Amino acid sequence: MPAPDNKKRDLLILIITLFLFWLLLNGSLAVDVIVTGIVVSALITVLFYQGLSFFTELRLTPAAILAGFRYYVYFFGELLRSNLKMAKIVITPSLPIQPAIVRVRTRLKSRMGRLMLANSITLTPGTLTVDMQGEWLYIHCVYRDETAKEQDTHDLIAGFESYLEVMYG
Repeated sequence: MPAPDNKKRDLLILIITLFLFWLLLNGSLAVDVIVTGIVVSALITVLFYQGLSFFTELRLTPAAILAGFRYYVYFFGELLRSNLKMAKIVITPSLPIQPAIVRVRTRLKSRMGRLMLANSITLTPGTLTVDMQGEWLYIHCVYRDETAKEQDTHDLIAGFESYLEVMYG
């Protein structure tokens, strides 16, 4: 159980996160929207704190914030690269696919970090996280060379993992 000061901090971070999400969804800064957002965010936090506590795992340090920006730049670069690879596979008449499910170990310790990693892999064309068991991720790849070494397999997640480790641990 977190210390009382940590719990208060976590509750406040969760309320602020939910409130900012509320504002993004509403797209308005009207007084009634703000008041409703604060009340709803506080209510959700109090009622569902244990189920939402992974939102508080984000580190709010300058290094983590910088890593967050770098993560999104890296993610969009990987998204573009993967789309081009998949387009090449699709337009090639022989449709050169070699599907495989690979098992990769992550260094990430936090639940949110692992969730972000799994979702980043899934959102990148040609790969899909099909299962997570502890530190292991099972990833379906549209093309995976059978001679790929373990290091090549780990390279699937290494870029994402380096930024997420700073952000979440």
